[in-house]
Amino acid sequence: MKKVIEIYSKENCVYCTKAKALLKEHDPMVLMLDRDFNREEFFKIFPDAKSFPQIIISGKHIGGYNEAEKYLLDNSIN
Repeated sequence: MKKVIEIYSKENCVYCTKAKALLKEHDPMVLMLDRDFNREEFFKIFPDAKSFPQIIISGKHIGGYNEAEKYLLDNSIN
C-alpha cells in the first residue's frame, strides 16, 4: 500500500525545496502556508515546530527535512 506523504511548506524556504525534491518520486501532497493553511492552523497541527517544512508520512509526524532524509534511509515508503 502506497504511503500518503504531506509536506507543510512555505515560500522561499531552502529546506522546503530540498524536502520536495527528496520526496518527489513518492508524489507528496504539498501544502503551502497562507494558501492551504495559516500559522494558527500550522501550530495546532505542529505545536512544537520551530521550522519549515514539517512532514507527515501515513499519518505519522516525521519532522523536517533532516528527519525525512533519515526516515528514508531507515524505512521503505513504497
